[in-house]
Amino acid sequence: MEQSMEGKVALITGGGTGLGAAVARRLASNGASIVVTGRREGLIKTIAEETGGLAVAGDVTDSGHLDRAVNLAVEEFGGLDVVIANAGVISTADVASIKEGDWQQLIDINLTGVMLTAKAALPAMTTKGGAIVNVSSIAGMMGVNDAAGYCATKAALLGLTRSMAMDYGQHGIRVNALCPGWFLSEMSQMEMEELAKDKEISVPAAIDLVTQYLPLRRMADPDEIAACVEFLASDSSSFVTGTVLVADGGSSIVDVGMLGFL
Repeated sequence: MEQSMEGKVALITGGGTGLGAAVARRLASNGASIVVTGRREGLIKTIAEETGGLAVAGDVTDSGHLDRAVNLAVEEFGGLDVVIANAGVISTADVASIKEGDWQQLIDINLTGVMLTAKAALPAMTTKGGAIVNVSSIAGMMGVNDAAGYCATKAALLGLTRSMAMDYGQHGIRVNALCPGWFLSEMSQMEMEELAKDKEISVPAAIDLVTQYLPLRRMADPDEIAACVEFLASDSSSFVTGTVLVADGGSSIVDVGMLGFL
């Protein structure tokens, strides 16, 4: 079900590909004015052109970049109503093998970057309220092999979300988190290619291997996840704050031990 975003101004980080691009297209198609940010200037400019929005190239670890993006939204569109903190990175390593630089990068982008995004946006939102959606992952809710830093930062993001919901509800600002499972994206494609190489199988076979025990037996389309983001960003969720919406095709309800009986 599509939600009306008419008259809303939305800032989307990591908006050049995957979920960020899908969210930008979806919100724009339902009436929102869009500002997209990302490190790859060509990609975010393409999304901005598609959506009739604006693009600001930069990194979420740079507070000056985020200030510029917020200021552009206010100057060109008259305010800021919605923030989608989507920018993120992944690193596949356990605690013993992860490099300190990779660990720090995960913290800087996946956690500090979300905090800096909110810090830049909040002054523009406190007068009339709005919605912030922090994109986490089901990896923040469970243990995942060889993803210590990713799991840690995505779990910490859930704590940040709840704390922000407590602090800014009085200003009419709702703050929620989305935890997607597997969905088709540039990131998941790279992971499937790595798995296929390790297992000496095809990429489609790798996808089947990953999804065979999910209740829905498939990965999501990015627009399915974008629809969940849109719900949390829209007035349809006007009494929802501090919550975590899980969109994982049932992944988090699977009893691993019981798989032995299948």
